[in-house]
Amino acid sequence: MSILMHRLNAPQVPEDEAAERAVTVNPRVDVLETENEFLVLADMPGVKPEDVDVRFEKGELSVHGRRPVGREDESTVYHRTFAVADVVAADKITAELKTGVLTIRLPKVEAVKPKRIAVSG
Repeated sequence: MSILMHRLNAPQVPEDEAAERAVTVNPRVDVLETENEFLVLADMPGVKPEDVDVRFEKGELSVHGRRPVGREDESTVYHRTFAVADVVAADKITAELKTGVLTIRLPKVEAVKPKRIAVSG
């Protein structure tokens, strides 16, 4: 079973966005696991780094972004939430947005990283 799981709950739109005409979508996401970390790659075309909010609290990773569409009062809101097991080093999580792809790195805590055991003989 995957340690990083997508929540299927409906995204919450803050009250200040309710007055605007916003379309909320779940961005396409790839989740990869390496020996040292989890990588979350989210498609967020047209979103600027200052319009992205990534939070990690109480075992949940939340991604929220906004992109203007056409008129001033119209926008596309990206939102996705993941449940994350306690194998992630929360203080070392990083996020970067380049060419419409948000990359979130969730390093694993040392205790869960694979260790090679020398065999003597």
